[in-house]
Amino acid sequence: MFATLADGWPFGSVVLVARDDRGWPLLLLSDLAEHTRNLRRSPRASLLFDGTADFAEPLAGPRLTLLGEVTEAPEAAGLQRYVARHPAAALWAGMADFRLYRLAPARAYLVAGFGRIVWIEVRELFSFSD
Repeated sequence: MFATLADGWPFGSVVLVARDDRGWPLLLLSDLAEHTRNLRRSPRASLLFDGTADFAEPLAGPRLTLLGEVTEAPEAAGLQRYVARHPAAALWAGMADFRLYRLAPARAYLVAGFGRIVWIEVRELFSFSD
């Protein structure tokens, strides 16, 4: 789940995610999509990674929410990584209205199961080369 701000309200949508060389999320978004229009007004967004599919009680399963700002990521290597992760995206990756974006994480919220909840600082989640 990808959430942006639409006139101050949360706006959720489904997107495909890949990772850059630091592990930060990459998104291939259309200029025509509502979530892309929302990002132009405010780059703040969140991504929910849901690991609850195999749980009889989904609330007992793990999930991670990343909070951060989304900016365009024009590097060719990022697009190559994205298409390697999602081969079907090659069909629209070259279209003029699609651009690659990166979510620069600010914080993360981990629910590791019922009652096991913690905020995680970004440096604890991702490796940095600088």
